[in-house]
Amino acid sequence: MGLLTIGEVARRAGLRPSAIRYYESAGLLPIPRRVSGQRRYDDDVPQRLAIIRVAQEAGFTVAEIRRLFVHFDADTPASERWQALATQKLAEVEALIVRAQGMKRLLEEGLLRCQCPSLEECGRLISACYQR
Repeated sequence: MGLLTIGEVARRAGLRPSAIRYYESAGLLPIPRRVSGQRRYDDDVPQRLAIIRVAQEAGFTVAEIRRLFVHFDADTPASERWQALATQKLAEVEALIVRAQGMKRLLEEGLLRCQCPSLEECGRLISACYQR
């Protein structure tokens, strides 16, 4: 198992060294060994960074990604970890979609069709609608 410098890890992962240090401080990467005061990472760290990237693209927060790595027993298969987190995230995404659809409806059916001459008049109409 080879040891990689932070620059080598960053190049392989397509990230800046500051991102590597951030992931380390956030608990997403194991604390690296030090050789002459410099960080040295195991050669499996780029694969872990690829997992982090996929999780971020799926909308997982840093805290949720940390759970993927540390919340489960070491012998828990990756599939079970992903399924547990994805089930929860999917419910959040579905709620976001419902909210976004409501926002779109308000914009299209309400605000884009507004004929109010002033914001005060608009405020009275909106107040009346929400008091029903």
